[in-house]
Amino acid sequence: MQATSRVLVTFALALAVGVALPQGAGFAANSGGGGSSNSGGGSSGGSSGSSSSSSSSSSVPTLYKQASAKVDATDYRGAMAILDKIIAKDPRNPDALNLMGFCDRKLGNTDEALEYYNKALAIKPNHVGANEYLGELYLELKNLPKAEERLKVLAKACNGCEEQLELKEKIEKYKAANNS
Repeated sequence: MQATSRVLVTFALALAVGVALPQGAGFAANSGGGGSSNSGGGSSGGSSGSSSSSSSSSSVPTLYKQASAKVDATDYRGAMAILDKIIAKDPRNPDALNLMGFCDRKLGNTDEALEYYNKALAIKPNHVGANEYLGELYLELKNLPKAEERLKVLAKACNGCEEQLELKEKIEKYKAANNS
């Protein structure tokens, strides 16, 4: 799923169901979405550190949008610096933990990625983004049974959602390539 689409769906769902967000939790913390989300606007006018006061006083949703824009631009290290700030403010934010895992995975840090995905899932077991990305990580680690476990969780959490369909497709490709 395109990163921009994920955040728009996540935000729309939060608005549609009238989710009351705790102060400082960020809109994505209580949503069902996940993954490398972006509101689509990019970093509108500067880098994450362009203003010393805005960087330290930015809200979690604003920081998350900035991190997502960095991910969309494949600046994973830049995204991780912003995600560190989110996690310092809100250590139980499953979306930030998931996105941190995604960045670590893209940088080849599989142990760290696994740790972040598991932290996100400990907080929100049905987090669709974390389940999809953890399944992808398991495929990278050549652990098909664990990837299939994540697919089963997605089938229960969001039967037919894009994350489930994408992981299913990747599992099928993995099986075809490995004669499994």
